[in-house]
Amino acid sequence: MKVIKITPRGYCHGVVTALNMVNRALDDEATPKPIHILGMVVHNAHLTKALEARGAITIDNPNKTRLELLAEIDSGTVVFTAHGISPKVRQAAKEKGLTYIDASCKDVLKTHKLILDYLENGYDIIYIGKKNHPETEGCLGLNAKNIHLIENLADLAGISIDNQNIIITNQTTFSSWDVSELAAQIKHKFPTAEFIKEICDATLIRQQAVAKMAKLADLTIVVGDPKSNNTKRLVQISEKLAKTPSLRIGSLADLNLHCLKNVTTVAVTSGASTPTVITTEVITFLEQYDPNDQTTHDTRSKVAEAKILIRSKAKT
Repeated sequence: MKVIKITPRGYCHGVVTALNMVNRALDDEATPKPIHILGMVVHNAHLTKALEARGAITIDNPNKTRLELLAEIDSGTVVFTAHGISPKVRQAAKEKGLTYIDASCKDVLKTHKLILDYLENGYDIIYIGKKNHPETEGCLGLNAKNIHLIENLADLAGISIDNQNIIITNQTTFSSWDVSELAAQIKHKFPTAEFIKEICDATLIRQQAVAKMAKLADLTIVVGDPKSNNTKRLVQISEKLAKTPSLRIGSLADLNLHCLKNVTTVAVTSGASTPTVITTEVITFLEQYDPNDQTTHDTRSKVAEAKILIRSKAKT
């Protein structure tokens, strides 16, 4: 089978930084234990399990806010994830006497600064982001009154702003094309609004690569966690822009061979928090796959947990 290996793949700089912070905390005897992670440090279950095997404790519940999750931690160290955190959560950690480590991605912090700067100058913010996503939660926590969340066009009808000074910005891992389309509709309703797109480089470059290269394939396989927003957007872009069917899998073990029926060329990419060894295993399998040879059909993953946390350079 012909395999198009879409690049870049592998961890983005935000993921590398966050993982290194957690690993250093686990290694450092002076850092109060246990090490708690407030939510998944990045959205990948394989990484979560590998960190837990080293002693980290992930506190996660999709039905609870970060502030509610923090209430479950009474001692040791808490790590704020790469998705960013609101000032209220940081203050609550201080009040509880916890040591905290902020692993927020620098691109997310850049968006926080942008929002705060405009709020201080009397602006309202229209934030395009996924509801209940930790990055969105962190941004909304900067000022619940003057930040208005929109995930899709249906949300726009319910927003009323009595302010001519409006900035439109967005979650860093949203689809660049969707953000632009939504911003155009928002500006139609609020003509004075200014748009500052905040898609991070790692997300944008991956999306552009899929939009271009997936056109050459019969199927796109995106390797990534179901909770990873940037992974979901890559699936969407393959189908919407490249017009190529797409399949998301967490690892080789999730691959249903029925999906490869009549496929001669497959494109492979991965989310920015997917361990390289997991994506490489998928590519290696596809390169040797022969639909008529049962010996090439074993989809059991053989990636050792110890290899998941091997440090790799960030891919932008």
